[in-house]
Amino acid sequence: MTSWWHGGIGYEIYPRSFADSNNDGIGDINGIKGRLPYLSWLGIDAIWIAPFYESPGLDHGYDVSDYRAINPIHGTLADFDELIADAHARDIRVIVDIVPNHSSSEHRWFQQALQGRDNPYRDYYLWRDPAPDGGPPNNWVSHFGGPAWTLDEASGQYYCHLFLPEQPDLNWSNPALREEFDDILRFWCDRGADGFRIDVAHGLVKDAQFRDNPQRVPIQDPGNPTEVFGAFEHLYDMDQDGTVDVYRRWNRVVEPYEAVLIGESNPRSLDRVARYVRGDSLHTVFYLEPGWMH
Repeated sequence: MTSWWHGGIGYEIYPRSFADSNNDGIGDINGIKGRLPYLSWLGIDAIWIAPFYESPGLDHGYDVSDYRAINPIHGTLADFDELIADAHARDIRVIVDIVPNHSSSEHRWFQQALQGRDNPYRDYYLWRDPAPDGGPPNNWVSHFGGPAWTLDEASGQYYCHLFLPEQPDLNWSNPALREEFDDILRFWCDRGADGFRIDVAHGLVKDAQFRDNPQRVPIQDPGNPTEVFGAFEHLYDMDQDGTVDVYRRWNRVVEPYEAVLIGESNPRSLDRVARYVRGDSLHTVFYLEPGWMH
């Protein structure tokens, strides 16, 4: 039997600006619910809602401080439950965004990790000792500019962040973290979510040796984050084979719910994209061809 998403029509919703139900100037879940008749009239099969989680909001909600809570500016879990019920009554499925490469630095996991090297949450993130000169442990760079490492002066170690310093990367080699996300997926599926759009799906697992990325071309403008990021061949900070194993596990988690896994992915080639969608991992991907391939 062909799954609905093979030919389904999706509609992306950025909740903050889509529809405001209470006239406070900020879009919300009840606003989305109020537009369901219109969305049904359009003939869509699913809505994909960009992050609505609790978040400081430094990166449009992609800095999540609680994966099981709705940002109060967007509503409540009860509002979400009502949205699911109303959408399903109109044969509209609901896909939610999930951000597994990194959390917010305000997430309780990271706040606990800052308490010291012996804290059990320390290993939820990627920590390394400084290089011999005291600088970052390797040459990885952030998408948003500067090194992909920030020093925690209290412990004397650097933590990794491929995006903002306030978005520390999670440690996907840690079994406890994998179990956390199994539970997070089940939490939303149990509430009726029909699938997940996975942010930075080619991220997650990093090279175990934290090797330097090869530099492809000279950097002409060090102040241009896009140019700096594109100057490197990203062999070690993303698109690792272990990431595919994560999605095989996720596939088993969501299979009983018949939920779909959709990855936002831009590995180095289409051949590498195919590794993520070979039947037992992600169901499909958005392939965003990276500028640094050229």
